[in-house]
Amino acid sequence: MTSRTPAGAICASLQLTGNRVEQRVAIITGGLRGLGRAMALGLAREAHHVVAVGHIDADIAAIEAEMAGVKPQGEILPLVADLRRPVDCDRVVSMTMSRFGGVHILVNNAGLTFTTIDPARFRRAEPQKFWQVPDDIVRAVIETNYIAADQMARRVAPMMVEHGWGRIVNVTTKLDTMNRPHTSPYGASKAALEMATEVWAKEVEGSGLTINIVNPGAGANTPGMAEEMRAMSREGRAPRLVEPEEMVPPLLYLVSREADNVNGRRFDANLWDPSLPPAEAARRAGRPAGFELHPQPA
Repeated sequence: MTSRTPAGAICASLQLTGNRVEQRVAIITGGLRGLGRAMALGLAREAHHVVAVGHIDADIAAIEAEMAGVKPQGEILPLVADLRRPVDCDRVVSMTMSRFGGVHILVNNAGLTFTTIDPARFRRAEPQKFWQVPDDIVRAVIETNYIAADQMARRVAPMMVEHGWGRIVNVTTKLDTMNRPHTSPYGASKAALEMATEVWAKEVEGSGLTINIVNPGAGANTPGMAEEMRAMSREGRAPRLVEPEEMVPPLLYLVSREADNVNGRRFDANLWDPSLPPAEAARRAGRPAGFELHPQPA
């Protein structure tokens, strides 16, 4: 963890109010690499302050080096924590409050992927079956991809509701990754967070807190993607992978005042057209969060 001069209590948002620029304070889980790091830097470039939480100590140096090159207007505080542990969730929220005076945005991006579940999947003769995944891997994936998000959301939602403004943005995945064979337990963990988003959004409707989803919309070019797939994509033997920076435009829209009435929606970054006004891009790329049951046979 790095140490800088405390910023003190921070005013609420990065919006232009007359000539005054307000700042929001965000926690981004999985914020030290991949999608999370891109979103952390994207918010900081717009003068938001960000607590970027990861689980690998070596990732702190990488994000600090990138910050030195970008020199964002907002501050990024990198932290290492195991958000599967309630005490670590408490510590992250407490440190954010102490450093910046509030929490206005939570991005639940932390996730374990197939590089953890089945590192040899591209070297296997046959795909891995769900019963072949060890107990400790199943537990780690469910706890990281769903339970950590639930724990963080429950800690920050009350203060956001009390404040009358807040944003929780969950990162799930595309449907055919949730229900395709050989995706367990990753797909199941993300399906849980997808449905939680729908439920939570209904419970906070009208409170000033909104809860939405931003996804890559396809495989993402991050360390969580197998190197074999990244190579195939580069060589044109697999579909294009979404670049982490593509997550930033929909995220910036959702944390803006323009999206005050956007709640319970999901947005895929690969469908977002940054050349359009953000509200129009959101209209074209968005859909309701959650699922419906398959229709009964006639």
